[in-house]
Amino acid sequence: MKKFVLHQEHTEPLTMVGCGILRKEVDYLIRTHGWNVQTHFLDSALHNYLNRLSKELNEALQEHEAKGEKTFVFYGSCHPLMDNYLDEHRTCRTRGQNCIVMLLGYELFMQELEKGAYFLVEDWALTWQPMITACFGNNIAVVREIFHSSHKYMLALKTPCSADFSEAAQTAADFVDLPLHWLEVDLEHLKQVLFEAIKQRLDQATT
Repeated sequence: MKKFVLHQEHTEPLTMVGCGILRKEVDYLIRTHGWNVQTHFLDSALHNYLNRLSKELNEALQEHEAKGEKTFVFYGSCHPLMDNYLDEHRTCRTRGQNCIVMLLGYELFMQELEKGAYFLVEDWALTWQPMITACFGNNIAVVREIFHSSHKYMLALKTPCSADFSEAAQTAADFVDLPLHWLEVDLEHLKQVLFEAIKQRLDQATT
C-alpha cells in the first residue's frame, strides 16, 4: 500500500490557495496525514464569475507570496488563463479538470456525466437557490430549461466528511426539477491528487 508521507527534506511549509468546495475533505486529509500545509479557501461559486475568480485567486497568491510563503493551487481548469496564472506565480495546481474529477477520478466522473449527471456536493446544496439565481436569474422556467438541456438527474456526492445534507439536496433537485440520486464517495482519489500537488510544489521549491 502506498504511503502518503513526505520525506524529511520535504517538510517545508506550504500554503494552498483554492476552491472551498471540498474544504472539509481537504482539511481532513491534510490533518490526517500530517502534511505541513496551511489553507486559504475562496468562495466555491467563483467558477461562475471568471473576473472575480481571476482577481481573488491572484490577490490571494500575491498576499501569501509577499509574506515569503510558497503556495500551490487547489483548482481545476476553472479559468481559461489558469496556466498563465500558475506560470506568473511560479507555482502549480492539483491535477484534474475540476473538483469533481479530483474527488471521483476521471473514469467515474465520465461514466456518470455521460449518463446525464449534474454533480452536487454539500457546499453547493446548502447555497443552491441563491447561487443558481444569481447566475441564471429568477425565472425558474428558464433555469429548469438550462439544466434539462444537459442533465437527466442530480447526483449528490456524500463523502466521509459530509454532514446530512439530504434535505438541502432534495430541495436543490426539486428547484431544477431533476430526480435526485446519491453516491457514496471515499477520499482515495482526492488524497492522491493533493499528495501529488504538494510533492510537485516542494520539488519545485528545491530546484
